[in-house]
Amino acid sequence: MKTPCEKIVWDVVPFIKKEFAKMLVYEFNCNQKEAAEKLDTTEAAVSRYLSGKRGVLEITDKEILGEIRKSSEKISKKNKINTSFEVCRICKLIRKKNFIGNNPELC
Repeated sequence: MKTPCEKIVWDVVPFIKKEFAKMLVYEFNCNQKEAAEKLDTTEAAVSRYLSGKRGVLEITDKEILGEIRKSSEKISKKNKINTSFEVCRICKLIRKKNFIGNNPELC
């Protein structure tokens, strides 16, 4: 069984980055290279997010997806934004809503 922190590293963060990548490419018209630069990752990682090979966790909560969209829009409009801050902000919301089955105060 994964610890709550392992769930975050292995499941939650890749889910958030996958959603950012999808929105940057499909909604905000970035190509994969631009999305990778904005997310401070590689083009290969963005490709894996878009193909569904990475970030396989699915969350359909409208509030979380709405916040991911807000973050994606911020990321798309700025050349340099602290993407880590946005990932942490969404992760805190996911933990608060107890989507990973743990006490939000654990990590």
